[in-house]
Amino acid sequence: MAAGNGIVVVFDFDKTIIDVDSDNWVVDSMALTEEFERLLPTMMGELHARGRTLGDVAAALRAAPIDPRVLSDANAFFIETVLEHHGLQGCFTEVNTNPSRVDAAGRLRIEPYHDFLRGAPHGCGVGSCPPNMCKGQVLDRILREAAAAAPGGRKPRVIYLGDGRGDYCPALRLARGDFVMPRRGYPVWDLICEDPARVQAEVHPWADGAEMETTLLGLVRRALVEDAAALLPLDCKLESSMPAAAQDGGMPIMPLGVKN
Repeated sequence: MAAGNGIVVVFDFDKTIIDVDSDNWVVDSMALTEEFERLLPTMMGELHARGRTLGDVAAALRAAPIDPRVLSDANAFFIETVLEHHGLQGCFTEVNTNPSRVDAAGRLRIEPYHDFLRGAPHGCGVGSCPPNMCKGQVLDRILREAAAAAPGGRKPRVIYLGDGRGDYCPALRLARGDFVMPRRGYPVWDLICEDPARVQAEVHPWADGAEMETTLLGLVRRALVEDAAALLPLDCKLESSMPAAAQDGGMPIMPLGVKN
């Protein structure tokens, strides 16, 4: 997540910040692609059992393609390794993902963000969230904290970027004035297209890193301009919105009624 100037930008990680799924990438890099479906539930345990070390996993992650121009269902080790390798850790105020740790034997252990295995399910009813993480609930917490820290408790505007089914729930929680950037042709885009009226935020799809960069920077600039205009005194707003001829006395100015 990146924040500042009343704008919170939330990035998914897999297939958004990096252009691959990090789990698949690690398995493919270690020539275990055909066994991926069988390995998935216990992937890290299987890799360590085959003599692969944490260093091997980190080396594979550093080679993951990242577009040159984070709320995620990956895990802390994968994300931190990639961001550190590309010098991007300082670009994000926080990372929300499945926690991970290295045990005494040097093996990577990954835990669910919402500990449903110990009777603490997230309880989201949208139907697109995996059991280990509801990104919508995490986004709600991020926005509550951002509003509490803002002058007057003002809710920040949000730009949310993602690609997967798990990104649909936070997209539904965005408000008018927010923006959602789904990756075109990916599950979250398909879900939004099924019923566009469910999403209150403006939808701005993207297909690749170049389009994502152009769209994101344009939305940030637009939000900054709109927020600055909203803070102007009323007389300044009226003057700036009047046609030039009216300001120069070329036409009569009608009194305006202002509704609160």
